[in-house]
Amino acid sequence: MDFIIRPIKISDASDINEIRIQDGVRENTLGIITETVMKSENFIRNLDSNSHQLVAEVQGKVVGVAGLTIMKNPRMKHSADFGISVRREYQGQGIGRKLVEKIIDLADNWLMLIRIELGVLEGNERAVNLYKSLGFEIEGKKKYSIVRNGKYVDEYIMARYNIPQQFK
Repeated sequence: MDFIIRPIKISDASDINEIRIQDGVRENTLGIITETVMKSENFIRNLDSNSHQLVAEVQGKVVGVAGLTIMKNPRMKHSADFGISVRREYQGQGIGRKLVEKIIDLADNWLMLIRIELGVLEGNERAVNLYKSLGFEIEGKKKYSIVRNGKYVDEYIMARYNIPQQFK
């Protein structure tokens, strides 16, 4: 499949909103069905220098989005939080993997981050396996972390480390 990965732009808001509220995506994110395009537009407009967002585009349509947000606390600036969503019909086709790889390259080689962390809901084995294959480890579990389909679900906390040799 041919796709491009590029930085986010305001005109992507409608496609991103569709992804966030889509059945098959929403269940494993913090999205809810009543989210508006305006919420996505405001999110994009309010990105700052600590926020790095990429999208995957197929034939002019955004089908995936991934973001890295560097922690603002000065003692945590070596760390960032990560999130990703891919349209249901494009899952399992390498788009998510490529988005994560691009984010890791940005974190390791351009931002010089040591830690990327994320949360993934228990039962989302496809995501857990993808993250593990790219060097993420499960650090723990948050019990009853998120509501999904009327039930409280546990969330794995995962992280990937890129520790420079002089600190080992």
